[in-house]
Amino acid sequence: KGYDDQRLRKLCHELGVRPMIKHREFTSLHKAWNARLDEDLYGQRNQNESVNSTIGRKYDSSVFSRKWYKQFREILGKCIVRNLDRAI
Repeated sequence: KGYDDQRLRKLCHELGVRPMIKHREFTSLHKAWNARLDEDLYGQRNQNESVNSTIGRKYDSSVFSRKWYKQFREILGKCIVRNLDRAI
């Protein structure tokens, strides 16, 4: 599940970004907002979460590098290995 936080939604709105996170349904207004979500885009978000979960479980979810650019390289390497593994 996505992190449903009103401050995060407000920031997205200010930046002109449409969040692909469903609202927790406490009121009928939340249900109406969820009905307006584009299911194709939400499905892509769901696929992305599945890939992240697979990488975390199969190739370890830890990042050992301390500098941001080395962390980026480490994560990129895990993604490349996953794609190669998937292609084989």
